[in-house]
Amino acid sequence: MNVTIIDQLKKKKILSLLKDGQRVDGRALDESRPLVIDTGVIPKAEGSARVRLGDTEVVTGVKIQPDKPFPDLGDRGIFICTAEILPLSDPNAEPGPPNEEVIELARVVDRGIRESSMIDLTKLVLQKDKSVIGLFVDNSVTDYDGNLFDACSYASVASLLTCRVPKYELKNDVPTLVEGEFSEPPITTIPVSVTMGKIGDQIIVDPNADEWGCMDARITITTNSDGNICAVQKGGNDGFTVEQLVKCSQLSISAAAKIRELLKQAGRK
Repeated sequence: MNVTIIDQLKKKKILSLLKDGQRVDGRALDESRPLVIDTGVIPKAEGSARVRLGDTEVVTGVKIQPDKPFPDLGDRGIFICTAEILPLSDPNAEPGPPNEEVIELARVVDRGIRESSMIDLTKLVLQKDKSVIGLFVDNSVTDYDGNLFDACSYASVASLLTCRVPKYELKNDVPTLVEGEFSEPPITTIPVSVTMGKIGDQIIVDPNADEWGCMDARITITTNSDGNICAVQKGGNDGFTVEQLVKCSQLSISAAAKIRELLKQAGRK
């Protein structure tokens, strides 16, 4: 009961501030939280990154290995993104199989990267229809304070930008690792997701945990380096008007430009 009362008081405060164009943490409505990106944090991974978006923290690792292609995509390598929320990240997080929210998290991050064609998967084929290179990106949430969609996306993109692809050669139709030889990943663009929440009639960028709990609806829009929208995911019980969707599209493009520069800097490290 105490938690319910506190939550209601928080919501009342958040709504009151939003009516005046203010937020609980002092940010502007269209302002993301500070973003810190560290790469190479997992020595044994082919690529890795730790991202801190405000007080939300994600650690991501990339595993690269040969695999069989999907039956209908024999001329392309494999890209798979997963996510987990560790119990230490939040009192409400529990160990065990992923729930619907975690599954959605992984799929939204995966779709944003895949639909942007960030990785040219045609360059990761050893033998068509038989053997390809697989990129497996695993996100682990270590600290939760809202907006996991963007935090996991930034960590995944940073990990891919800095990963090294081991060289494999086919010997008797078996992929064999060539020791000590690596190549740069076939990067074509840098996708950036921007998640916005709708609280009442206000649209806010990068909701923190308190704002996340008050949202009527949310939308995640991913753009590529050319500023073109390549993926959209809507959630929540309420909807968006056409005017609000246009506004969200514009916000996603402008906010992504700044974040993309930070990802580029991380990719050069």
